[in-house]
Formats: sequence, C-alpha cells, structure tokens
Amino acid sequence: MSKILAVPVSLLVVALVAVACASSHPVARAHAVLRPATALPGDPSAMSRPTIRKLDADLRDAVEAAARAARKDGVTVILNSGWRSAAHQERLFREAVSRYGSEAEALRYVATPDTSAHVTGDAVDIGPEQADEWLREHGADFGLCQVFANEIWHFELATTPGGTCPPMYPDSSYRG
Repeated sequence: MSKILAVPVSLLVVALVAVACASSHPVARAHAVLRPATALPGDPSAMSRPTIRKLDADLRDAVEAAARAARKDGVTVILNSGWRSAAHQERLFREAVSRYGSEAEALRYVATPDTSAHVTGDAVDIGPEQADEWLREHGADFGLCQVFANEIWHFELATTPGGTCPPMYPDSSYRG
C-alpha cells in the first residue's frame, strides 16, 4: 500500500508522493502514479519553479492563503501540479488517449492544451486527499472550487472569496 509522505510546511517537497495511489476515489486510483510533488504553498523557493511562478497571481495567493488556514487545522496542502506548458499538456493528453483507447474517453480525464486551465495558469492539482477534502469544504472561502466532479484534486478560482462555488462539470470533456 502506498503512503503519503508528511513533510513540514517550510520545506520544498522533494520526495515522491503517492497521492493518487493512496486515494479511495476510483478515478484517482485509475491514474495512480508516483510523481514528484511540486511544492508546499508559501515556500519561498517555490517561485523559482515555472509550475508555481507562471500561475495566475490571484490563484497562487488564494492557494497560499488556503494552505495557511488548512495548516491551522492540521492539514498539509501540497501543490502537485500548477502551470503546464502546452507541450507537456499535449503529452499528458496523448498518454491518456493511449491509456483509454480514444480521444473522447481521454477527454474525460485530461484536457487538450487548447482547453486546459493548467496551460493558462488558472488551475492547480492539490494533494493529499485530506487536503482535497479540506479544500472542498473550505475552498470557497478563498475563491477556490473543485470544478470537475471526477477530479477531486483539481481546483480553480471560480467564485469570489466567501462566495458559492458553481456546479461542477461531470468531467473535463464538458468544458471543451
């Protein structure tokens, strides 16, 4: 059984984190891979990484504020993915096509570079699952919303802080 590594909030995560592997969510299990975690929000060294630096500034600020609040509740928020280049997003999409057998099925899990909010710096993937749960409950206080029902880790600024999150799309194919 994979385990999620606990790391102090002041450190950049350099260990491999098995966020999806530890999840009980069926889509997360289907995408289970070990991947390096990007950063703990608020880490001063994180800005040197394009995945953080190229995020929309308001999104980055909201994630950092939410991470500080979550920490007070004993929850560590790890930013697993933020901004992605179009080439990286295209590779992820092609891998999904290979895995799921068709572009239509792949679109349920991975957006194309033309429709991905990651490519524009407007989305983050958060972990571990405890952080996802915390953000689903408290994220709207910071303007952060889960936007796809089948991606418990994917958050975007989708409301004003303290507002109500809009209804979720069933999956990313509905946004296209």
